[in-house]
Amino acid sequence: MLPTLIEIVPPARPPRSEVVIPGSKSITNRALVLAALSSGTVELRGALWSEDTIAMTDCLRRLGFAVTIATDPLEPANRTLSVTGLGGIIPKGGSPDSPLELHVENAGTAARFLTALVCLGSGTYRISGIPRMHERPQAALLDALRSLGYQIDAPGNHLPAVIHGSGPRPGAATSVSVAASSQFASALILAAKPAGWLIEVSGANPDELPYVDMTRRMVLDFPWHGGTYQIEPDASSASYFWGAQSLLAPSGADISIASPPRSGMQADAAFESLWLNSPLRPEYSRSTDLADSIMTAIALAPFAPHPLRFTDLGRLRVQECERVLALRTELSKCGALVSESGDSLSITPGPLHGATLDTWNDHRIAMCFAMLGLRVPGIRLQNPACVRKTFPNFFAKLASLGASILDASGQPLSGPDLLAD
Repeated sequence: MLPTLIEIVPPARPPRSEVVIPGSKSITNRALVLAALSSGTVELRGALWSEDTIAMTDCLRRLGFAVTIATDPLEPANRTLSVTGLGGIIPKGGSPDSPLELHVENAGTAARFLTALVCLGSGTYRISGIPRMHERPQAALLDALRSLGYQIDAPGNHLPAVIHGSGPRPGAATSVSVAASSQFASALILAAKPAGWLIEVSGANPDELPYVDMTRRMVLDFPWHGGTYQIEPDASSASYFWGAQSLLAPSGADISIASPPRSGMQADAAFESLWLNSPLRPEYSRSTDLADSIMTAIALAPFAPHPLRFTDLGRLRVQECERVLALRTELSKCGALVSESGDSLSITPGPLHGATLDTWNDHRIAMCFAMLGLRVPGIRLQNPACVRKTFPNFFAKLASLGASILDASGQPLSGPDLLAD
């Protein structure tokens, strides 16, 4: 298990490696909900097995769904998950005096998707998470579900929330805004077929719409009466290794992704073409260019051939941490020239140096700065195990590129000590 502080030592020679990336978190948690709503047993292949997807699986089991788990011979951080759906029936529920407890950790997908799902039940459910999850936006989803006729008790429109399930409501219609998060619309769209809901998406926020399109496509393609569903590698996770190739290319490195995501469902798959395979532009927008992988680009910006500006970053402020502040703060510790204006960051290229960095208990902050450690000596990370949220064997993959991962006493880590359990 990873210690509380690690140091990353750059590889001694240019790596030549093909990296296997675990399954997509976004696709896995959507597929788990769709499988639970199906009318048969669905086998999810290549499913990510991380904190977020374990939280979703545990909650489905608490709701009474049969879920079996088998190892994946191709990727240690994946599983084959078999879920038996009951055609929209939620097997278990609590009472108003004793709601069935569903704890989602800090998984936004689990929190939002389960809130809509349990409305189809006939009991009472209480959804909660870690303190940061209780700060994250929920109002648009809760208001939409109330307009469909469901009773939800949530002081301040945040978690914890108590949902009083009352079953499908055929023909009930609502509009939901994606201004704050696409997950609100996705939650409703995932459950809409068995619930009989009519969902209109409003407040079109361009950086959120690709995730709504992902949900719609999965609903259309999913084996609703049983079968198999293949989950592709996670594009956001792949961006760190495309980023590694960008960092180490001058030394002659050759780092590639095995079976890279090509379905077009994941917005972050654009990172490969926009950053790795094209001349760098002066400006990138989270709304029109990159989703979560814009954080990878921001971390790489000090090595760009010219100043870069990153815009439309407001959504990053309400995710696992205040990510705009976190990126600016930690890059500045490394000597980067970063300025913040509104929801934009501007970065002037220049040399970086090692530093002890806070990961803000955010998996993406940890992975962005760990990636920098492939080129910048002396990068030390506090709480690196937060990568368990979406990529529990991330540091094992980083070590496979020739990097050494040291503990606080300078001893190299290997094997299980590189895993975020």
